[in-house]
Amino acid sequence: MRGLGICARIATQGQTVPGEPEQFMWEDDMNVQRNLIFSTAVLVMFGATLAAAGGPAADASAPSALPDFSGIWRHGSLPWFVPPASGPGPVTNRSRRRDNGVSDYGQLVGDYTNPILQPWAADVVKKNGELSLAGLVFPSPSNQCWPEPVPYLFKHMAMTMLQLPQRVVMLFSEDHEVREVRLNQPHPTQVTPSWHGDAVGHYEGDALVVDTVGIKVDRPFAMIDLFGTPFTNKLHVVERYQLVDREAAKGVIERGVKENWRPNGPPNPNYGDKYLLLHFVVEDEGAFTRPWTADMIYLRDYLEWPELACAENPHAMHAEEDVPRADRPDF
Repeated sequence: MRGLGICARIATQGQTVPGEPEQFMWEDDMNVQRNLIFSTAVLVMFGATLAAAGGPAADASAPSALPDFSGIWRHGSLPWFVPPASGPGPVTNRSRRRDNGVSDYGQLVGDYTNPILQPWAADVVKKNGELSLAGLVFPSPSNQCWPEPVPYLFKHMAMTMLQLPQRVVMLFSEDHEVREVRLNQPHPTQVTPSWHGDAVGHYEGDALVVDTVGIKVDRPFAMIDLFGTPFTNKLHVVERYQLVDREAAKGVIERGVKENWRPNGPPNPNYGDKYLLLHFVVEDEGAFTRPWTADMIYLRDYLEWPELACAENPHAMHAEEDVPRADRPDF
């Protein structure tokens, strides 16, 4: 059984991927003009928010002008973490594709020997890999339609940011997941655990820095990646978003192409816009032996906003047996 999952849907712009089951490679073609409509709505909402707050017009020449992360961004990689050039990095896939040697998305066998893992966490990753090697798909937040914690949340191929005066809102293309980052505020003294955790952020020059704690552990499928790497209530993630040119993005792009499967091929060599570079640090003294880092690279997406909904059903890959069934059709 392939390890794709009913929620690991890939927006392929109407194409299928050679060698992959066509039933899992689909795109919602009903929303042809959604990008234009979505962008217009965002601009209207953003303007209304500023007007309601009585905010002054932005001075583009001011040295404190904020970076503009607006628009739709897409990373196009599965899995999605790009290991660092050096130093401790994320769990990667021991199973590789025969055609090009990158991560085999159909067989998720996490490297349980990665020194970042504490023994109990390594054992979890190893057991999940054994299930995958046996042809079984172990449950995850994405294939079971559950909210995804940070940084598992970055799995969504398409993301957009709404930069508001007091917060940044991140919208993700699958399952209508929404994440809110409060700006220039500290974490509460007592953080109430939540699906995405308590995220606070601030701007440092041309970068947006986001600090997240309080990610709910008492949840089904508590993992931070597709290999089932577990976490505890000590999980702490710091993200840094920056717009960079191709030269600055080159190293991350090259490492990502070597490590992760890209259903639509490598990034467009003729792409001439800015890249969105995400560098993040993960620490969890309950699950990891040390902090580790990873990167991701996004390109601007000028196509329509793809909305993908997860639905439990008995006909997809996982053939969920506990889905309610009617004795007879309603009509």
